Amino acid sequence: MAKINLLPWREERRQQLTKEYFIMLGVAAAIALAIVGAVYWIYSQNIDFQIKRNNRIKNEIVKVEAQIKEIEGLEKKRDDLLARKKVIEELQANRTQMVHLFDELVKTIPNGVFLENIKQNSNTIYLEGYAQSHSRVSAYMRQIEASEWFKTPVNVEYIKADDSYDTHEQKFKLIVTLINPLTKNNEEGELSE
Repeated sequence: MAKINLLPWREERRQQLTKEYFIMLGVAAAIALAIVGAVYWIYSQNIDFQIKRNNRIKNEIVKVEAQIKEIEGLEKKRDDLLARKKVIEELQANRTQMVHLFDELVKTIPNGVFLENIKQNSNTIYLEGYAQSHSRVSAYMRQIEASEWFKTPVNVEYIKADDSYDTHEQKFKLIVTLINPLTKNNEEGELSE
């Protein structure tokens, strides 16, 4: 005799497949959640690491900016000290300049020329005086040009005859630039070194 299975095996099979489907779906969902969680964790760790790096860089930037300000302050102090040093050196080089100026003025004045007014503005000297003739003024100009304390281009502002005196002396005005040959020699020595 043959056995006949009258149980609803197709229904059980369908339920079994449905159950397996939901289990596989749950496992897939769990794996997907695990992957998404892992990716989220990795990205959050990377973001936290980058935030820490950015904060460290910001802190280092603040330190470097403070150092830059300190360096700028030191450079300003250095420039101030160099300016003071230069002023002191100029004063040291020019302290005997007035003595040499008057000495050179005495050496360069020829007979028949006398000075009435001398003004100095920085290194420019304004000389006003009288001479017996134009040739005496020319001789005076040549002697000034030959001097090592006066710069060569001597500018004659005016030469005119003064009729207020019986001697008809010539009134003149010269503009001379004063140089310090000692300073010039020191500068040339520094340049050659």
